[in-house]
Amino acid sequence: MTDTTSQTPPPAAALSDFGIDTTSRSTGEALRDYGARLRGGELGPLPALLGLVVLLVAFSAIADTFLTLGNIANLLAQGASITIIAMGLVFVLLLGEIDLSAGTASGVTAAVMALHLVKGGNLLGGMGVVVFALFCGLLLLAVVLAAVMRIWPGAALSAAALVIALVGVPPNPWVEMLLAVCVGSAIGCVTGFLVAKVGIPSFVVTLALFLAWGGVVLQLVGQGGTLGLDDEVLFAVANGNLSTAGSWVLCAVAAGGYAAVVLGRHFSRLRKGLVAPPTPLVLTKVGAVVVLAAVGTHLLALDRAVSDAVVIEGVPHVVPIVLALLVVGTFVLERTRYGRHVYAVGGNREAARRAGVDVERIRMSVFVICSSAAAVGAIVYSSKVGSVDPNAGGDNTLLLSVGAAVIGGTSLFGGRGRLRDAVIGAAVLATIDNGMGLLDLPAAAVFIVTGLVLLLAAGVDALSRRRAAVPAR
Repeated sequence: MTDTTSQTPPPAAALSDFGIDTTSRSTGEALRDYGARLRGGELGPLPALLGLVVLLVAFSAIADTFLTLGNIANLLAQGASITIIAMGLVFVLLLGEIDLSAGTASGVTAAVMALHLVKGGNLLGGMGVVVFALFCGLLLLAVVLAAVMRIWPGAALSAAALVIALVGVPPNPWVEMLLAVCVGSAIGCVTGFLVAKVGIPSFVVTLALFLAWGGVVLQLVGQGGTLGLDDEVLFAVANGNLSTAGSWVLCAVAAGGYAAVVLGRHFSRLRKGLVAPPTPLVLTKVGAVVVLAAVGTHLLALDRAVSDAVVIEGVPHVVPIVLALLVVGTFVLERTRYGRHVYAVGGNREAARRAGVDVERIRMSVFVICSSAAAVGAIVYSSKVGSVDPNAGGDNTLLLSVGAAVIGGTSLFGGRGRLRDAVIGAAVLATIDNGMGLLDLPAAAVFIVTGLVLLLAAGVDALSRRRAAVPAR
């Protein structure tokens, strides 16, 4: 008689003992599951994607110049700064918080960057003794607060800004961009500490700082003044293009890397006997991304200059900048312990605290990330316009950035959203602005349509959450 108790169970049975789903699904079953999730309120970026398709079709039919190569490239550069700021705001929104000061904070970083360049690295001479002392005091305070909360990247970047200011490092485009990001990080340290440690609601803190940073920009630039960015490297950030060869290299790296990651993860799950989407669906998704990347690169590699006297071709520099931030940010949120803690705190703060998550540190850190991203967005926008004025970061910068994240699918209630939402939502807003501009519609119409789209997105978010909260019958 055979002793069956000593036999090793098959892998699937062993996995099932631990509650791991190893059931394979067909393509039809996967599609039905997706439909069930949609009916349950898990819409994700689908409404924004459908809206984007409708806008592209509508503007292509109405405006003859909408789908020209020159306008497509301009559309990418036009929405880049809002996209970057919105990606930073996603981190804050995931916790159910808000940063109303992201726009004017970006204006402060742009003003400091431009002032350092224009004054030959002499911020003391550009700001005056009192303002310079307050500026350095703010940087020193940011270093201390970040160190107290053990947010070492924020402390290091704030310290770097303090060193650049005190030493008087000569102007250099790379130093200017580093200075802007470092100042943005310092602003985030102060904002995050007031919210996370002091306990002031983020709405109140950032509303107050929205007004304060607007005054700082006015002080640095001057009433009616303008600080020009007369530097080829800074100008090329938003206005330059990769070479044709560089564009195809970017396409190969981006599309190839995406395919390698998705397919590698998929077949790894299959080898381990874990549940995975049907292979045909995964191959279709990867193939669609690769084809779109190749077609887009081919079109942007063509000469799009209106005049025969110049040649304008290649992928705009803002594309690899946005892609790099998207890849890094997505990896941080979805593949690291820090990212899991962000979602945990956003989903249930008390449960996360009881599970051992340092909630205060997580809450402060997202504001550091948000303000640093706002600084990068400020660099791109300032490069696009070629100067910094007293309204830098003001007007509708914040509203469009928050709107981009929400329209793309990030919830205002926290716990739900991905970095890609900011990219999709910004594409929707940039398309509206660009298309209505080509139709010569007044600014009033653009604001009204943008506001209605944002209201619709917030309504969809609220309704989807309500539907998801209804127990299944």
